[in-house]
Amino acid sequence: MMSFKSAVILLAGSLLLSNAAAFTPVSQRASSSWGVATRSTQGPLYAVDETDFEGIDLERLLGKNQLKRMAKRNAAKKASPAGSAIKLIIAGAPASGKGTQCEMIKENFGVVHLSTGDMLRAAVAAGTDVGKKAKEFMDSGKLVPDEVIIGVVKDRLNEDDCQKNGWLLDGFPRTPGQADALAEAGISADCFLFLNVPDDILVERVVGRRTDPETGKIYHMTFSPPEDEEVLARLEQRSDDTEEKVKVRLEQFHANVEAVKGFYTDISVEIDGSKSPNEVASAVSAGISSKVGN
Repeated sequence: MMSFKSAVILLAGSLLLSNAAAFTPVSQRASSSWGVATRSTQGPLYAVDETDFEGIDLERLLGKNQLKRMAKRNAAKKASPAGSAIKLIIAGAPASGKGTQCEMIKENFGVVHLSTGDMLRAAVAAGTDVGKKAKEFMDSGKLVPDEVIIGVVKDRLNEDDCQKNGWLLDGFPRTPGQADALAEAGISADCFLFLNVPDDILVERVVGRRTDPETGKIYHMTFSPPEDEEVLARLEQRSDDTEEKVKVRLEQFHANVEAVKGFYTDISVEIDGSKSPNEVASAVSAGISSKVGN
């Protein structure tokens, strides 16, 4: 796994040319055996090594918020024993194929697949302290606040199966506030997967979906229509699977996802989700392995 300082160095190196003024000359200093260097068009050699940040304005270079996020994740990773089970987050818009990929990730890596809805229902059923708090909001028809959701998530991730097998958070965090709260709670991931699918494809996928009310099976009128005419005749469309409503959902998704991705820059893997499920699964597996070394 990449260290906090190494991550800073890689980010610094990528921005070095446009931020050379933030660095101090090192012509009088011995050359580092591992570092990032460039030469100013009007001055001496500038270098950054992994152990000496003197004279480097990292806040100016990377941004105060980014440094805070990296520090929080670094602290959380130090609290985890070396070689511990892998920890994953997957994000994607409605109809991005996230559900299909979660099943494949679960099968290929043996992690526990977790969604906030399932975790909330389980906590309520178990009667845990945070479950009782969540139930109060749910029974009154109110949204469960982030601090309660984070408590539910933290409790679930501390259970034996997640500690032993690792976990996959499905579609959480959804907002920058939730991402920040996760970091504050000491919860870090090894890899953040983002399924990127153009909006026009997402709309087509959603609008064409139909459900068989008798079996619960989902079909698509373009990609996977039923062969049985009787089944075709009874298919139903969800009330929110219209073009107008899905565009509203996509607007809400886009309003938050870029900010959430900013919390996981150094562990992020973006996947082309417009390809076939098997192609996407191959890219997902390669992406996870590149971050966790499996």
